[in-house]
Amino acid sequence: MVRKLRVRAIYNRTEMQFAPHILYTRHDDPFVDGVVMEREGKPPREIKLASFKLAGLTGLTLTTERFEPQAVFNPAEPRYEGCKLSMLKLEPTAVSAD
Repeated sequence: MVRKLRVRAIYNRTEMQFAPHILYTRHDDPFVDGVVMEREGKPPREIKLASFKLAGLTGLTLTTERFEPQAVFNPAEPRYEGCKLSMLKLEPTAVSAD
Protein backbone atom coordinates (compact mmCIF):
# COMPACT_ATOMS: atom_id res chain seq x y z
CA MET A 1 0.00 0.00 0.00
CA VAL A 2 2.74 2.43 0.93
CA ARG A 3 4.39 1.94 -2.48
CA LYS A 4 0.98 2.27 -4.22
CA LEU A 5 1.45 -0.85 -6.30
CA ARG A 6 -1.40 -3.05 -7.48
CA VAL A 7 -1.76 -6.60 -6.21
CA ARG A 8 -2.70 -9.60 -8.33
CA ALA A 9 -4.58 -12.40 -6.57
CA ILE A 10 -7.29 -15.02 -6.84
CA TYR A 11 -10.39 -14.52 -4.68
CA ASN A 12 -13.40 -16.84 -4.84
CA ARG A 13 -11.80 -18.54 -7.88
CA THR A 14 -11.67 -15.22 -9.72
CA GLU A 15 -8.37 -13.76 -10.91
CA MET A 16 -8.17 -10.05 -10.21
CA GLN A 17 -5.88 -7.11 -9.80
CA PHE A 18 -6.69 -4.55 -7.12
CA ALA A 19 -5.35 -1.39 -5.52
CA PRO A 20 -5.15 -1.99 -1.74
CA HIS A 21 -6.24 1.00 0.36
CA ILE A 22 -6.47 -0.25 3.96
CA LEU A 23 -5.45 -3.28 6.01
CA TYR A 24 -7.45 -3.90 9.18
CA THR A 25 -8.96 -6.56 11.42
CA ARG A 26 -12.62 -7.31 11.95
CA HIS A 27 -13.61 -9.94 14.53
CA ASP A 28 -9.89 -10.79 14.82
CA ASP A 29 -9.65 -11.67 11.09
CA PRO A 30 -7.41 -9.59 8.79
CA PHE A 31 -9.06 -7.85 5.83
CA VAL A 32 -7.88 -5.60 3.03
CA ASP A 33 -10.17 -3.14 1.27
CA GLY A 34 -9.21 -2.08 -2.20
CA VAL A 35 -10.43 -0.97 -5.60
CA VAL A 36 -10.63 -3.73 -8.21
CA MET A 37 -8.77 -2.59 -11.32
CA GLU A 38 -9.19 -5.81 -13.34
CA ARG A 39 -11.33 -8.91 -12.98
CA GLU A 40 -10.51 -11.87 -15.23
CA GLY A 41 -8.35 -9.50 -17.33
CA LYS A 42 -11.10 -6.91 -17.91
CA PRO A 43 -11.64 -3.51 -16.26
CA PRO A 44 -14.70 -3.22 -13.97
CA ARG A 45 -17.85 -1.44 -15.13
CA GLU A 46 -17.61 0.95 -12.19
CA ILE A 47 -15.01 1.98 -9.62
CA LYS A 48 -15.96 0.72 -6.18
CA LEU A 49 -14.32 -0.39 -2.97
CA ALA A 50 -14.29 -4.13 -2.20
CA SER A 51 -13.44 -5.99 1.03
CA PHE A 52 -11.28 -9.11 0.92
CA LYS A 53 -10.64 -11.47 3.81
CA LEU A 54 -6.89 -12.16 3.66
CA ALA A 55 -7.43 -15.89 4.25
CA GLY A 56 -9.42 -16.02 0.99
CA LEU A 57 -6.74 -14.42 -1.19
CA THR A 58 -4.40 -16.85 -2.93
CA GLY A 59 -1.57 -16.40 -5.40
CA LEU A 60 -0.80 -12.93 -4.07
CA THR A 61 1.68 -11.13 -6.33
CA LEU A 62 2.84 -7.54 -6.19
CA THR A 63 2.75 -5.93 -9.65
CA THR A 64 4.81 -3.05 -11.01
CA GLU A 65 1.66 -1.09 -11.88
CA ARG A 66 1.13 1.97 -9.71
CA PHE A 67 -2.20 3.44 -8.63
CA GLU A 68 -3.50 6.62 -7.08
CA PRO A 69 -5.76 6.47 -4.01
CA GLN A 70 -9.38 6.50 -5.11
CA ALA A 71 -12.04 8.89 -3.83
CA VAL A 72 -14.42 5.95 -3.19
CA PHE A 73 -12.25 5.11 -0.16
CA ASN A 74 -13.14 7.04 2.99
CA PRO A 75 -10.78 6.20 5.89
CA ALA A 76 -13.20 7.90 8.31
CA GLU A 77 -16.00 5.38 7.65
CA PRO A 78 -17.50 3.94 10.85
CA ARG A 79 -16.60 0.37 9.82
CA TYR A 80 -12.90 1.21 10.32
CA GLU A 81 -13.35 2.59 13.85
CA GLY A 82 -11.54 0.51 16.45
CA CYS A 83 -9.74 -1.62 13.88
CA LYS A 84 -6.40 -2.86 15.10
CA LEU A 85 -4.41 -2.34 11.88
CA SER A 86 -6.11 0.79 10.59
CA MET A 87 -2.82 2.68 10.64
CA LEU A 88 -2.05 1.02 7.29
CA LYS A 89 -4.27 3.14 5.09
CA LEU A 90 -4.09 5.56 2.20
CA GLU A 91 -5.61 8.99 2.04
CA PRO A 92 -7.91 9.59 -0.94
CA THR A 93 -7.00 12.18 -3.54
CA ALA A 94 -9.31 14.71 -5.09
CA VAL A 95 -10.98 13.66 -8.34
CA SER A 96 -10.51 16.04 -11.25
CA ALA A 97 -13.57 17.17 -13.21
CA ASP A 98 -11.93 16.59 -16.64
